[in-house]
Amino acid sequence: MRAIVEFCTNNMHHGTDKIMSTLENNPELDVIEYGCLGNCGQCYMEPYALVNGEIIASANTEELMEKIMAAVNEDDTSFDFTDELD
Repeated sequence: MRAIVEFCTNNMHHGTDKIMSTLENNPELDVIEYGCLGNCGQCYMEPYALVNGEIIASANTEELMEKIMAAVNEDDTSFDFTDELD
């Protein structure tokens, strides 16, 4: 199952536009940009994104990218149902 990473247009002033552009080149991810994700206080204060519906936030964009990739990789293992198909 492909991870969904969502960004708020209003949060781009923190530099999340660069992260979004990088992630859009990853064919294993669905990257979506919205005009507003409804987290206005957080959006104003720090860079953030949603990964499969969960808020991922950090003090800077470098850390945010690391946290996003960690969340994506963590979710990859949680969707492995192949051993239940016996």
